[in-house]
Amino acid sequence: MEKLFPRAFSLLLTLFLFPYLLHSQGDSSRQPPRPLIFTPHNRSDSDPQQVHITLVGSDHIRVSWITEAKHTQSIVEYGKAPGAYNSVSTGEHTSYKYFFYSSGKIHHVKIGPLEPGTTYYYRCGGSNPEFSFRTPPQQFPIEFAIVGDLGQTEWTASTLAHVESKDYDVLLLPGDLSYADTQQPLWDSFGRLVEPYASRRPWMVTQGNHEIETFPILHPHGFTAYNARWLMAHEESGSDSNLYYSFEVAGTHIIMLGSYAEFDKKSSQYKWLVADLAKIDRKKTPWVVVLLHAPWYNTNTAHQGEGDSMRKAMEELLYNARVDVVFAGHVHAYERFTRIYNNKETQCGPLYVTIGDGGNREGLALSFNSPPSPLSLFREASFGHGRLRILNQTHAHWSWHRNNDSNAVVADPVWLESLSSIKACWDLNDEL
Repeated sequence: MEKLFPRAFSLLLTLFLFPYLLHSQGDSSRQPPRPLIFTPHNRSDSDPQQVHITLVGSDHIRVSWITEAKHTQSIVEYGKAPGAYNSVSTGEHTSYKYFFYSSGKIHHVKIGPLEPGTTYYYRCGGSNPEFSFRTPPQQFPIEFAIVGDLGQTEWTASTLAHVESKDYDVLLLPGDLSYADTQQPLWDSFGRLVEPYASRRPWMVTQGNHEIETFPILHPHGFTAYNARWLMAHEESGSDSNLYYSFEVAGTHIIMLGSYAEFDKKSSQYKWLVADLAKIDRKKTPWVVVLLHAPWYNTNTAHQGEGDSMRKAMEELLYNARVDVVFAGHVHAYERFTRIYNNKETQCGPLYVTIGDGGNREGLALSFNSPPSPLSLFREASFGHGRLRILNQTHAHWSWHRNNDSNAVVADPVWLESLSSIKACWDLNDEL
């Protein structure tokens, strides 16, 4: 009863404040969403829950989880056979308060070095259950599942089931995870919902607007829950913020940008991006992929222009670095553009994709501008996910999978050629 009262009071308080905290979605038409799924805690207080893994460097994994019991140790035992744990690592823990809500003990433990393409079995805090994951491959091919604006509805469950129906190596999420919107128990529910997936494959995420969770005077600093729960490899990439970072896996350099961190030329994020792009060796990582939340190009009537300021500040950096693909979320629909720079088609600019259709509680953004822009090659307001399979140094296959149907349907397949292999694009750089 002592635990129940503050949690119930916190939930009632945030429900009361919820209408104030929601941002207006404008006049965009939305398909009615499916019901919210609240995933309860059904283990003991000392058992791990909300287990998820992330990549840290070339051969390490960070295991994160939560326990209600405060005495639980931040340790991970692991090995290559079930129940045979010949290695153990110790990490750190944190917690946070939000109004009357107090989080459980949040554990983060880095394990490794690990072998590529290998299955490991592990348990957290010395307690069952046992989990397992497979490390990504060291070389091509590699497959990324990509889904934005996930939430925790019946559509979310459908999307996750479709993602899981076909193997992949790493999941990338360009913002808007739990849609807790200050209702902190929903962060816990989300963690339990995605645990069967996020404990088996690395989930690399960046923040969206629904992670901000500020409140005037009472809680002025944003991303409290996000930063505590979803710790990314920002320090390893020279970033001073969990809101933007980069990592490399199997010949691919992936940059996660922060749409809701400062991004002008004087900002830390801008300076970090300049330095990060300068370090890329296209012989080692011929593919460069960027994820952010608010799209820089968008023909949907929802969220028009919200990414423009960031685009004007940073687009030239990505173009000069010959970034291959930019994925965004925020708009609850799917849209694929041609290669673009400064609102014009060019063979040497990034291909832009909006993939904010994971299953959020707000429904779909059904209205697109008419007539369509010639820069937009495919657009559809349906829930789904995408897959980027990089086969080798020069070619990759992108596909968007619609999940309105009982089975995921490949609705937009396209082959991509890495800009690192197109000599004319680098000759153009020499002329600039």
